[in-house]
Amino acid sequence: MKAKIYENDEQFLSGMTEKDIAEPEHNNMALHACENPQTILANRKKLAELLDVSLADFICTQQTHSANFQRVSSKDKGRGAYDAEDAFPATDALYTYESGLVLCSFAADCVPVIIRDRKTGMVGVVHSGWQGTVKEITLKLLQQLIHVENCKPSDIEIQIGAAISQQQFEVDQDVYLKFDLLGYASEFIEFNNATNKYHIDNQATVKKQCELAGVPTEQISIDPTCTFSSPKGFSYRQDRESGRHLIFVMKK
Repeated sequence: MKAKIYENDEQFLSGMTEKDIAEPEHNNMALHACENPQTILANRKKLAELLDVSLADFICTQQTHSANFQRVSSKDKGRGAYDAEDAFPATDALYTYESGLVLCSFAADCVPVIIRDRKTGMVGVVHSGWQGTVKEITLKLLQQLIHVENCKPSDIEIQIGAAISQQQFEVDQDVYLKFDLLGYASEFIEFNNATNKYHIDNQATVKKQCELAGVPTEQISIDPTCTFSSPKGFSYRQDRESGRHLIFVMKK
């Protein structure tokens, strides 16, 4: 079982699985994009063992590139863990204050965002593909945490996970215009005259959204791994049949 651990201390555990050609379905974790659901469940159970939890502790969503988020609790344990139909519908971010819940997100080029409040113990995870970024899902969740849940930006730490790089994220004018309309993403966009395409740094745009919410820059980390280029990465852009990474966060 290949997984990158971002943080692991007495109170918190976070990371994301990696593609591994030695594993069944290359260590794919997604029930919604697989050849055999039983293989995915076996892969997830291996991950649960690695994290020293049960698969029944996982909570998953049906991601739709929305700006919808959900606060979850122990009563939600197991949702989407064994059956994708049971996952939270049309939801792209989760957060909780409770211990022992493994909040899950799935990605293959999209930007994963892991959130931790060191003071309250709140943890969260966000799936921000380009559509989620232009809908400002990360900014909206952080505004919810700060203004409704009363988290302080100075207590929040963020890990932006591995995603497609700016070099590989090539788009046409329609997508460029949606990023440009945000009003703060232009510095993360480059135009390639030779191909007449735009290259967008989705990770940097999401980081900017975190900063706009008030999170101090020095408390935001970015994994530079490109899921398109790395052999450890699942890339939907490179392979439409690709599997998915599972991004996980848990308050212990």
